[in-house]
Amino acid sequence: MKTYKDFAFLYDRLMEDVDYKMWFEYIKSIFKKYNKKPDKILEMACGTGNLTKYLCEEIRDVTCFDLSDEMLTVAYDKLQYYNNVDILKQNMIDFNLNKKEFESIICCCDSINYITDESELYKVFENTYKHLTKNGLFIFDINSYYKLKYIIGENTFIEDTDEVFYTWENEFIEEESLCYFYLTFFMKENEKYIRFDETHIEKAYTENQLKNMLKKVGFSKVDTYDAFNFYNVSEKSERIFFIASKNS
Repeated sequence: MKTYKDFAFLYDRLMEDVDYKMWFEYIKSIFKKYNKKPDKILEMACGTGNLTKYLCEEIRDVTCFDLSDEMLTVAYDKLQYYNNVDILKQNMIDFNLNKKEFESIICCCDSINYITDESELYKVFENTYKHLTKNGLFIFDINSYYKLKYIIGENTFIEDTDEVFYTWENEFIEEESLCYFYLTFFMKENEKYIRFDETHIEKAYTENQLKNMLKKVGFSKVDTYDAFNFYNVSEKSERIFFIASKNS
């Protein structure tokens, strides 16, 4: 699967409706609620750096990484004027930052769902725990099981703009708790349309699955909230935020 290979250069255009400033403001509200003022933050799976940009404007020391060269190329261009950020190529599963520790680690935009093997996800959580300072916070969000099965699964979405036309067909395999995204793009170039295809897979995790895994790793407290507020998660919550505390 060539996830985000060609897609990276269209990513920002297709994600124009995502309010990254709102994401950042919500993360700040989490810090305020938990009485934290982190100076050192790690962002995992930073993509093209849309959220990273806001972090750099207010956090003294930012480190971010992604596995995709194509995504990082766009991120480098976007973040080149900030001198308080390190941009790295790393894998969430086995990242190694030379024992550097962070007061907070964040992973946004359902990147956790892309870890489809539970044993590998456990390694992600374990590695995250090791890179946090005492009393540090691990903040991430997921597409909920409900959303992947009932909102996205078995549905087709179409987008048509002046520059790109794409279809997004989905298939949910309940036995595996996996949602397959089949994307076909037609990108306009020199009055012609160039086609390319992407297949993405997200794992549908339950709230309790992830809570139990985080506590097994060693996180002393794990809170969950409905997206962008501090309300309790409901059966129909589509995005769930997790705040895991280390030795709090």
